Amino acid sequence: MTASHSPISPRRTPHRTAGAKTAAKAAAKRSVSASLPVEPVGSGSAKGRQTRQAIIDCALQMAGRIGLEGLSIGVLADRMEMSKSGVFAHFGSREELQIAVIRHYHDQFEQEVFYRAIEQPRGMPRLAAMVQRWLQRVSVEMETGCIYISSAVEFDDRPGTVRDALVAMIQTWHDAVRRAIVQAIEMGHLKPDTDPQQLMFQIHGYILALHHDARLLRLPNSLELACRSLDALLRDHATPEGLPLLLPCLAKEHPASDSTPH
Repeated sequence: MTASHSPISPRRTPHRTAGAKTAAKAAAKRSVSASLPVEPVGSGSAKGRQTRQAIIDCALQMAGRIGLEGLSIGVLADRMEMSKSGVFAHFGSREELQIAVIRHYHDQFEQEVFYRAIEQPRGMPRLAAMVQRWLQRVSVEMETGCIYISSAVEFDDRPGTVRDALVAMIQTWHDAVRRAIVQAIEMGHLKPDTDPQQLMFQIHGYILALHHDARLLRLPNSLELACRSLDALLRDHATPEGLPLLLPCLAKEHPASDSTPH
């Protein structure tokens, strides 16, 4: 399963009314939803939906520490003080539970990173906001771990529905960043010879390096290094018109010592 649409809204004119902006953001949200696996909608009661969400919340907290493979109906039943059959009734299988956790994490990521970033004008402001909020998200996950990254290690060579869902959601985000890069080139904020795929690869590489050095090596200045590296990367590709639109480095606004886990 792959993402078929970029979450970035369709091309529009620079001068927009408030109604046009609202419509464009709504289109972006629809595009995100269209690219993801469809979540089954049950006919259960409001209490049943609340219980299901409570199970997913608990599972997400656990997955950050023990991984998706560590999740099981039995483990969650013990943690939630429910019967195994009670937990099973909400998901039907371990795979459905894992996919529900990935989707819940993706929803949180969208709200904290993507939707906040697209409030910025397209071009360098939006791209810089995406990078900054992505860094900020990873920085607060230094203790709990990033589901996208840890699950990629678990499922990279395991074909199946869980891997498909994970790939679709990660690809949706990567497509959004690539589209923001293309828009920045079109707006004259990035140099015309900038390769969107190459720049996306480098941005993602620094994010992975931050996660590795902060969690495995426990380097105290890993966030500062990542911030400086990404800031320099964008500056290297920026045009004279794009440079003034760069956001301040994340390290200056959110020092590593102030980062707290979820």
